[in-house]
Amino acid sequence: MKILVINGPNLNFLGIREKGIYGETSYNDLISMIYQKARELDVEVECWQSNHEGAIIDKLQDAYFKKVDGIVINPGAYTHYSYAIHDALKALTMPKVEVHISDVDAREAFRHVSVTLPACDHQIKGHGLKGYLEAMDYLAGKNLG
Repeated sequence: MKILVINGPNLNFLGIREKGIYGETSYNDLISMIYQKARELDVEVECWQSNHEGAIIDKLQDAYFKKVDGIVINPGAYTHYSYAIHDALKALTMPKVEVHISDVDAREAFRHVSVTLPACDHQIKGHGLKGYLEAMDYLAGKNLG
């Protein structure tokens, strides 16, 4: 089974930005946690991050050709307004889980709406970095590989 983990804008600044919301754990530490979880689940995982909307769309389209079995995506701020990422996600038939580190419903009003969620199968929010691991469990439970 192959899982692709996509992180959108500013997630590479974990441990640097807004520590009261996102914590002090670095992006590299998150990636280590994800790879450790992949070993536990005996799945293949690729972690990828971009601050650029078009690059995220290209990566989603590439997942189709690489026959990825499941996607974990944290679109960052694009969650709330990128219909282009929504359309790219919707075009893919493999299961997709949207993850948010913080509880977006308890934050600013503009964060309460996800335009990308309708193109995903599941959402995990407010569980901190463990949300990524829960998303991987969700996809592994689908027995996709």
